[in-house]
Amino acid sequence: MKLMKRYPQCFVCGDKNHFGLNVAFYQKDDKVVAEYTAGSHFQGYRDILHGGILSALLDEVMIRSVLAQGVFSLTSEIKVRFKKPVKIGDKLSLEGRMIEDKGRILMAEGKISNQENQVVAEGEATFFRARGEMERFLAQDLE
Repeated sequence: MKLMKRYPQCFVCGDKNHFGLNVAFYQKDDKVVAEYTAGSHFQGYRDILHGGILSALLDEVMIRSVLAQGVFSLTSEIKVRFKKPVKIGDKLSLEGRMIEDKGRILMAEGKISNQENQVVAEGEATFFRARGEMERFLAQDLE
């Protein structure tokens, strides 16, 4: 597994964002993987992780599967299916992989599983390939 570079202030992966999730992503074969433990400061209902956090985690693991192919992109559309509630303290495994490259448009899928290996959320996303000035802009902060 290869540790992927981070955007320092990114809400999900940034290691310098004190309000963020600080998730480290790894490239593993044709997938990107990570782990996250559901923290109480991101709960929605009592003792349940907020669905927006699950959505952010899915978005990040999927876009990183595109980035792992050397492509800078922006999320165009995301679809999330919540399967089971995530309890605060649950250790989550994230997995994403790019499934299609149509040139300017890329597609990826992702899933999040709990420590019992039950899928708690899954998603699909469409990304817009960055080019020119936008590609250079996205590349500049990656550490």
